[in-house]
Amino acid sequence: MKQSTFYPIFTLLLVFLVSCGAEKKSNLTLLSDQIPTDTALIFGEGVVSTDDFEFAITFSPEMDELFFTRRKPEDDNEIFTMKLENGQWSKPEPAFFSTDAGWDFEPHIDPTGNLLYFGSTRPLNDTIKASGMHQWYSTKTAKGWSDPEPLGSPFVDRVVMYLTASENGNRYFTSGEKDDKPGDWVIYSSDKEASGYGDAKTMATDINFSGKWIAHSYIAPDESYMIYDGESEDGFGDCDLYISFNQNGTWTEPYNMGPEVNTEHCEMTASVSPDGKHLFFHRGVSGDDEEVEIGNIYWIDFVRLKEKILSKVGN
Repeated sequence: MKQSTFYPIFTLLLVFLVSCGAEKKSNLTLLSDQIPTDTALIFGEGVVSTDDFEFAITFSPEMDELFFTRRKPEDDNEIFTMKLENGQWSKPEPAFFSTDAGWDFEPHIDPTGNLLYFGSTRPLNDTIKASGMHQWYSTKTAKGWSDPEPLGSPFVDRVVMYLTASENGNRYFTSGEKDDKPGDWVIYSSDKEASGYGDAKTMATDINFSGKWIAHSYIAPDESYMIYDGESEDGFGDCDLYISFNQNGTWTEPYNMGPEVNTEHCEMTASVSPDGKHLFFHRGVSGDDEEVEIGNIYWIDFVRLKEKILSKVGN
């Protein structure tokens, strides 16, 4: 090979290798010193996860904007946000829709990046009285997020928690019939239709298994799996994370996500990064008197974990 030919080829190869190495990193690594593999690590320690009680994190498709819930001692839930600007994440600050008329929690950016959902106790209209827990949404515009509005039927007539949506717009959430105790609440779905949304339907018993506190469903963008939490006698302790897979329109039994994720503490409010690489969830302890609360947001390699669980499906 002539020397004049070798150097251009070598230069192209070097650029390719460097670019491949860069692709392995993401914006999320700027918030944590270590990238998790088989062991869950605290995410954004000292920035996102602090001495307060943090849970339910969501990211924009480009992973350059995030929202999460934080509850300070003896205070209400509040949603905080951060943005990636000039290669650095901004400090957490209350979301643009924060209000003194109620508390907000459990945000979710849909897979398109165009809708931001969150739960709130703020008044539904111009009254000054809160009317219970409802789901609100903001729309992404060229100028940023729009002012939030409450969701309509079939979401406005019931308590709705932790709503997540798939790429086709179907919505999944936690709710219960009127007068049900929270421990009896389960996971519901509502399909997107041409004229709006269909009736809220209880998910199959494969999802709503014979445990309690079945809640906080995260639906995969393509609806190939669902991650949610619940308590079971054969679990690891408090609420655990479970996953079910959609196989030709039928949901598998729930699979406990194992000791890599679940502990004697409560693991809940799961979400997956838009690139599908990492699972995020809350791990914490809530005192019976609600005065002692410790909890952070954790993350773990989701690709490895999912492959491990899938190898057991059907065995």
